[in-house]
Amino acid sequence: MQYILLLPILCLLASCGKPEPTTSDTDPPTPMPTITETTFGEIPGKGTAQLYTLTNAAGNTVKITNYGGIVTSIIHEGVEMTIGFDELERYLEPYPYYGALIGRYGNRIANARFALDGETFDLVPNEKGHQLHGGTDGFDKQLWSASKEETNDAAALTLTHVSPDGDMGFPGELTVSCVYTWTNDNELRLDYEATTTKNTIVNLTNHTYFNISAADTVTAVLLELNADAYTPVDDQLIPFGQNEPVADTPFDFRRAKPIGRDIAADHPQIALASGYDHNWALNDYDGSLKQFAVLTDPASGRKLYCSTTEPGVQIFTTNFKPGQFRTRGGGPVPIHGGICLETQHFPDSPNQEAFATPRLNAGDTYKTTTVYRFE
Repeated sequence: MQYILLLPILCLLASCGKPEPTTSDTDPPTPMPTITETTFGEIPGKGTAQLYTLTNAAGNTVKITNYGGIVTSIIHEGVEMTIGFDELERYLEPYPYYGALIGRYGNRIANARFALDGETFDLVPNEKGHQLHGGTDGFDKQLWSASKEETNDAAALTLTHVSPDGDMGFPGELTVSCVYTWTNDNELRLDYEATTTKNTIVNLTNHTYFNISAADTVTAVLLELNADAYTPVDDQLIPFGQNEPVADTPFDFRRAKPIGRDIAADHPQIALASGYDHNWALNDYDGSLKQFAVLTDPASGRKLYCSTTEPGVQIFTTNFKPGQFRTRGGGPVPIHGGICLETQHFPDSPNQEAFATPRLNAGDTYKTTTVYRFE
């Protein structure tokens, strides 16, 4: 009986002084997201551009310059996800908006003109008499002010710019910001805000060219798109003014299919753009943040999930002629070398009765959000 009573006491003594290991004793602390800043180069007549590297806890990185709000690089699991340059000088030459922050108005405005509240505004044209992506000196060519924030969950870069009244023909002094947030969940979140001194129109977007595969093109990448309708255009890529069903057309991505399956189909809209360069009207739009697309690389299993608060997305499949443009390292961009998913209000909407104009009144605040999540 005495022996039995002593057993618990002996066991207790044996464990005395040997506390249970804790997580902090055995695991290294999780690294916090960081932002580093380096000088990128000089913008003639505008100042010095900086390059910001946002690194999350997993070591994945996003690089952004305050010149044009350009996303120059996204590295996920050691693989580059974008088309872009490593040198500022290449962004000062003609280039197709790689990674740029687009404004005041993303996409096309027909004849570089629109009417608002009974007044007609003539804009600066830059494409066949139309205005594309804000004109010859749009937001993609401005030097933005920048501020940084690091938290346990994300690294955030806030870019701000003041566009004067009459800039590129648009009314109102527009104060605009875009917060790029790179999270530990490998989400690149873009939160746009703007205010104006006069009633105006605003349609901000980002023009990053994605390729989540290791291949030279995105033709084998699968695209799933939650959209029952797309926006046909004329031979200058100006909308006719109505959306049409995607059913039984090359524009049907409601079930995932390779981007290249119908990219050369015998269809008049495909022939106009030598691929896809069209707006899709997203299903169930109500202004809330909703997932609208998934890209999947069959070879690696890598995915890119896309969400937005916007009603549409312009999908552009890099339909350039071989050698027309170059990318990092100086190599040519092959046709269909990337895909853009430019969230937006519909192109030329101020001139199209059936499309909602993204107007911003003095005293109101424009807000939209888009998220790209890598997995």
